[in-house]
Parts: sequence; C-alpha cells; structure tokens
Amino acid sequence: MYFNLSQVSLANSVFAQGERLAGRYFRLSPEAVKNHRYDVKTLAYLEKHEVNDRAFAHICKYQYKKPDAPVDSEGLHFYKICLQDHRILDAVERANSFIKLNPLLLYIATHELVHVIRFDAGEIDFDASREDKEREEDRVHEITKEILQQVMDADLGLVLDCFSSRYKIGDLYH
Repeated sequence: MYFNLSQVSLANSVFAQGERLAGRYFRLSPEAVKNHRYDVKTLAYLEKHEVNDRAFAHICKYQYKKPDAPVDSEGLHFYKICLQDHRILDAVERANSFIKLNPLLLYIATHELVHVIRFDAGEIDFDASREDKEREEDRVHEITKEILQQVMDADLGLVLDCFSSRYKIGDLYH
C-alpha cells in the first residue's frame, strides 16, 4: 500500500505544520528549522534497506565527505525520514476511521522532526546505544505530546491515546 497523490500532498502539508510547531517549541526561527538537513520520503521512494515493518517512520542518517577532504573531517550529514505508508495506512484502516490520517501524520511528522532537531543539537548521538535510544524514544514522545498541546483536538487526542510510547511510532535502529 502506497500513499496516493492526495495523501502525499497531505504529508507535505503536515510536515510543514510540524516544522512550525517544533520550531516554536525549540525557539527556532523558520530559517533555523530549514537549516536542519533532512528529507521526507514515502514508501514509493525508499531504498530496500529503508523499508521498516516495525514502525510508522524511521530515520536514516547519511554522510557525504568529499574525496579530497582531510581524513579527520566529518563532512556533511543529512537525515532521511522514511515514511512507511503501508504501516500508516494499515493503522488507519484497522481503526475503521477511528484514527484519522491527518492527525496520525501530524504526530509522526512532529515526532520525527523532534529527533532531527535533537540530533543536530547534540542532545543524543544518532549512533547511541540501544538503551539510550529507547530512553530517547520516550523523551521524544513526551516532547511531541507537549508540542501538540497547541493544536490538540479530539482526533489528535485519539492518536496520542492509541499510539503512546508503548507502540513504535519511530525507529532509530537503522
């Protein structure tokens, strides 16, 4: 199952909203939020190793270093937020319209953007231990809930109730 064109458009719109909300929470200007190097891809545009059946989305980190760069230079990095359309659409379908796509995508977008911002701020290392990553998931879930209080409605409340930290929204293990 892949997102159709209107669902892809919705995802783009929701990520823009998530950027604004996360930016306000972290007191970042819109330009500062845009300076975080990340891209969002749906299932149709993911490489095989970016597909994950354990989460609604996960983040991959990629690095680029010029061939002639000094050995000790870090080069550039960017994150790819890999949306797992099939998992997201299955959750909405299984909930029989109980869970709506828009608020679920808003939660996922905000959650993943919080990770990107925290990685870039050095709050946690992308390659941290499994235990640290699990604690980070809990912390990001709590931050995401705080952020979304600004736009809370009944549909978003259902998402937060149904997909709490007990369930995998994101996955940092790749």
